[in-house]
Amino acid sequence: MSSTPAATVVPKARKKQVFPFWAQVLTGLVAGIVLGFIARTFDLAWLKEILSTVGTIFVQLLRVIVVPLVLTALIVSITQLRHVANAAKLAVQTLVWFAITALISVSIGIGLGILTNPGASASIGTEGARTVATQGTWLDFLKSLVPANFLGLEASSRVTPAGDAFTVATSLNFNVLQLVVLGIALGAAALAVGEKANPFINVATSVLAVFQKLVWWIILLAPIGTAALIGRAVATYGWDLIAPLGIFTLDVYLGCALVMFGLYPILLKLHGLSVRRWFAGAWESITLAFVSRSSLGTLPVTQSNTIYKLGVPQGYASFAVPLGATTKMDGCAAIYPALAAITVAQLFDIELGLQHYLLIAFVAVVGSAATAGLTGAIVMLTLTLSTLGLPLEGVGLLLAIDPILDMARTATNVAGQSLIPTIVAKRNGILDEDVYNGRKVISDATASGEPALAHA
Repeated sequence: MSSTPAATVVPKARKKQVFPFWAQVLTGLVAGIVLGFIARTFDLAWLKEILSTVGTIFVQLLRVIVVPLVLTALIVSITQLRHVANAAKLAVQTLVWFAITALISVSIGIGLGILTNPGASASIGTEGARTVATQGTWLDFLKSLVPANFLGLEASSRVTPAGDAFTVATSLNFNVLQLVVLGIALGAAALAVGEKANPFINVATSVLAVFQKLVWWIILLAPIGTAALIGRAVATYGWDLIAPLGIFTLDVYLGCALVMFGLYPILLKLHGLSVRRWFAGAWESITLAFVSRSSLGTLPVTQSNTIYKLGVPQGYASFAVPLGATTKMDGCAAIYPALAAITVAQLFDIELGLQHYLLIAFVAVVGSAATAGLTGAIVMLTLTLSTLGLPLEGVGLLLAIDPILDMARTATNVAGQSLIPTIVAKRNGILDEDVYNGRKVISDATASGEPALAHA
């Protein structure tokens, strides 16, 4: 695994792009803030609708590509592991570092909660609190590991009144954790079969190449999608909505900042890696995660940046990054549940002791996969509250501002999903430090003509 499969090393281009991709995304971000401010200030419903529609389409395009990309990437990467002597060691180290950073992150969240008392300063009543329909338990987490069907698809229906009748809307969603389990199982089975599985592996490799090309076509739309998504957020959420839980909101953003700009740089320095170069390599996926609020939608960009900009071998990154997208959630599964649990306890005048804080840390480290197996941070929070014996009605009090909090949480998640493979690759001597430090560029031999974000 010391080299990147199907990759060529090309000299680093001296000629700078007139308008590089990161600048395009930044321009979209600024344009979105301006449009969102205009829409909110002048109450322009048509502009809000346009921003919402364009942003939703962009996220849907990213999400629709995830199923075939994750499945084929895992199958191909698992089958490539037969050529690597230390594959099991890499997998174990990845999970260990996931747990270490989750433990430190949840400790930061607990510390902030104890210092600032976000629930005690909240100007919000508990009289109208209601439990949420979607909840998480340990049994739900265990069941989510077992695929219910070949692609981990789940159907849900919603009945809404329409005059004298009712309309039924049915949607299909996929359980990414089940998809990961399925991809690993198929890859392992192909390894066990041996040469007879070569046609299957070749098909998976070809399908992966096709969907990677589709990914880059979608990512070319990122500046437009960024403008729409950030514009919708600015137009929808104002201080009047955030103010009752202002300290809690600031705590979540501060906790995420401490992890991303404090903890992660310290770990990079301890491993002899440039902090500036890591941020330069991972920044596109972090900013896209911030505006899209989707670790899964950002997965193609995260994986590409980890391979082509940070120098992590493709065979290992194709396994570690999708795994991280389902289980590495320092924002959603560590910082946020810790602060939210403390806030809910204070809102309901329940005193937490040392044993409660230890339980919060335990849930963050062990149960973080539930964020992908079920329905994001809300399920992780209900899992934490139920473990602590706190009222689940508290979740409903935090839902109003959840989307604005989810931006910081998702950016932190994605940063960690890129960081850990980089650190593990460095510890095992397989990180291409010339690529990491920008001295050479790796380009996929099957992906000529990709957008500059993969090679800049």
